[in-house]
Amino acid sequence: MAWAVVVSVLVMTVLSLLRVNVIVAILAAGLTAGVMNGNSLVASLELLVSGMGGQASVALSYILLGAFAVAISYSGITSLLVNYLLRVLKDMRTMMVLVIAFVASLSQNVVPVHIAFIPILIPPLLQLFDRMKLDRRAVAAALTFGLKAPYVMIPVGFGLIFHETIQEALRANGVELGVGSIAQSLLIPGSGMIIGLFIAVFITYRKQRELKEMDRTQENELEQPVWEKQAERFNRKHGLTIVAILVTLVIQAVWQNLVLAALAGIILLFVFRIVPYKQGDKVVNDGIGMMGFIAFVMLVSSGYANVLTETESVTALVENTSGYIGDNQALIALILLLVGLVVTMGIGSSFATVPILAALFVPICTAAGFSPMAIAALVGTAGALGDAGSPASDSTLGPTSGLNADGKHNHIWDTCVPTFLHYNIPLFIFGWAAALIL
Repeated sequence: MAWAVVVSVLVMTVLSLLRVNVIVAILAAGLTAGVMNGNSLVASLELLVSGMGGQASVALSYILLGAFAVAISYSGITSLLVNYLLRVLKDMRTMMVLVIAFVASLSQNVVPVHIAFIPILIPPLLQLFDRMKLDRRAVAAALTFGLKAPYVMIPVGFGLIFHETIQEALRANGVELGVGSIAQSLLIPGSGMIIGLFIAVFITYRKQRELKEMDRTQENELEQPVWEKQAERFNRKHGLTIVAILVTLVIQAVWQNLVLAALAGIILLFVFRIVPYKQGDKVVNDGIGMMGFIAFVMLVSSGYANVLTETESVTALVENTSGYIGDNQALIALILLLVGLVVTMGIGSSFATVPILAALFVPICTAAGFSPMAIAALVGTAGALGDAGSPASDSTLGPTSGLNADGKHNHIWDTCVPTFLHYNIPLFIFGWAAALIL
């Protein structure tokens, strides 16, 4: 059914906004899409479950990264970092957020570790954020910007993978365009995300944000996290911890494998005796506690994407809408970007969405007279739209995994809604303009 994608994404979005558990919301969306395409409830569920293996490696990497972050905290190096930043930045909340956005941006291109740095860097800083009365929604916006904007605009690291994915998808549908030209076509949409970051940092979330009284009570009742223990002077143990972190980053950068990288880091911390061997079970259990929910969301979202793909819901949606838009380029660009927003919100991955959208967009855009660069801008923007703000995207799940390590950050209202408003809206507007200008 043509509108199965739209209805199912609306189901997921509404349930999530009503604070229904994200996993339940995605399951409901997947079943809705399956049933609307004529499958039975049981068949829809089987289709969803069969697709969950698509993100198994990512889910495992999240859990291992959580265990690695917990293991690192045993060295006490994270408390040193907190105290150093407290001395250097003190009340400079805006500078803190901009620094985090910069560091996050490096994770896509210069040191391509993607979300691997978040569970290591962010949980130790939560105490500092609270002392500074920093709005964590600003931090979520900074992290999502760093995870998304660089790969959209810069063809290096993950950005090169994204631009080559667009290039191959266009070529498969008869449009030849170099990576350099694709990067130029996405500079305009990407600049919209820069504006969104500045609005979030300097306007929307600039004010101090106090913890609710209930949160303060809960904080006193909770066991003090390992990363908040008393800081020591820098010593040999801290140096070996840095070695383990560097090895992890190098493995991820060279082999592009988060599971192998996190596993190597954990093993080194045990070999260096940073973590006592008898604490092995506790480290893994705490890592699952920190990242297990995020891992399961990734598994279920992969199943939902499988339902949309196998039932050809996206194809039906584009074919149904294309018959009503004629040859008006402005209207065509608007409709196609809306389709991209809906599809990526559901699938939760720009990289996985691009080949699907290109196969559907290119014939329509070619017939309407769009230039190759305009088509690239449309495909790239439509693929990127919805990555920020989607409950099932690692661009939102990653920031939440770090910011909610102490249970005080809501995935939907504190990460998804802020990032959707500040990035998808300007990305949509600037992407639409790029399609008409180029």
